[in-house]
Amino acid sequence: MGVELTEQTRNLLLGYQQNEITDHIIYSRIASREKESRNKEILERIAAEEVAHAATWKKYTGQEVKPRHWQIFWFSLLSWLMGYTFVIKLMEKGEYATGKNYEQLLEEIPEAAGIIEDEERHEEELAALLDEERLQYVGAMVLGLNDALVELTGAIAGLTFAMTSTRLVALSAIIIGVSATLSMASSNYLAERAHGNPRAFKASLYTGAAYLATVILLVLPYLLYAESSYVAALVTMLVIVILIIYFFNYYISVAKDLPFARRFGEMAGISLGVALISFLIGLGVKAFLGIDI
Repeated sequence: MGVELTEQTRNLLLGYQQNEITDHIIYSRIASREKESRNKEILERIAAEEVAHAATWKKYTGQEVKPRHWQIFWFSLLSWLMGYTFVIKLMEKGEYATGKNYEQLLEEIPEAAGIIEDEERHEEELAALLDEERLQYVGAMVLGLNDALVELTGAIAGLTFAMTSTRLVALSAIIIGVSATLSMASSNYLAERAHGNPRAFKASLYTGAAYLATVILLVLPYLLYAESSYVAALVTMLVIVILIIYFFNYYISVAKDLPFARRFGEMAGISLGVALISFLIGLGVKAFLGIDI
C-alpha cells in the first residue's frame, strides 16, 4: 500500500496476519464438526472474517505467512473438550497487542485503530449469536458441582480423622457419593419438570454428571495413597477442590463473560469452610463416643 514500515511495526503486523490465518483454520475445523445449521453458518462467517483480516494486514506486509500448527491442534482439542464458545472468546481476548507496540502501529498506520475496532466488534457480535447447547445447562452443572463440593468435601474431611484409614474413607465416600449423585439428579429432574422445562431429563443428566465427576476426583487420592497416609490424602483432596473451583469458574467467566474473582472466592470459601467445620465435628464425635478405628 506504499506505507514505509519500521521493522518493529512490520513484525507486529506479521504476527497479526499469522494469528488471523491460524484462527481461520481453527474456526473452519470447529464449523465442520458443528451439526446445528445456524451455529455452523455463524462459525463459517467468523472463519471468513479471519481470512479478510489476514488479507488486510498482507496489504501492508506484502508477505505470505504460515499458520501456527501447534495452536491449531491445541484449540481444536480445547473446543472438543470445553466447547467452541469458550475457545472463541478465549482466542478473541488476546488477539491484538496493546501498549507501546500498539502506539507505534498507530503512528505509522493511523487507520489501524479503526480496522482493529471494526474487526473485534464484528467478531463479538457474531460470537454472541452462537447458541451452544452445553451453555444452556450451566445452571444444572453448577448445581451438581457445587453440591458435590460442599457435601462431599465436608463428609470426607469429617470421615478422614474419624476413621484414619484411606480405604475406609474411600469406601464410605463412594457409597455416599453415588447415592447423592442419584438423589441430586432425580431431584433436579423433578424440579425441572415442575417448572415445565421440556429438557428436564437432559438437565438432570448434566447435574448428575457434574456431581459424579466431582465425586471421582475427590475420592481418587484416598485410592492412590497408602492406607495410613490419610493426612496426605486429605491435603491432596483439598488441593483438588481448589483446582476444580478455579477451573470451573474460569470456564464460566470466559464462556459467559462473568466476573471470576468474586465467584471463585465465594465458592472456595463455602467449600473449605464446610470442610473445616466437618473436620472438627469428626474429631469431636470420635472423642465423645470414644471410638478408635
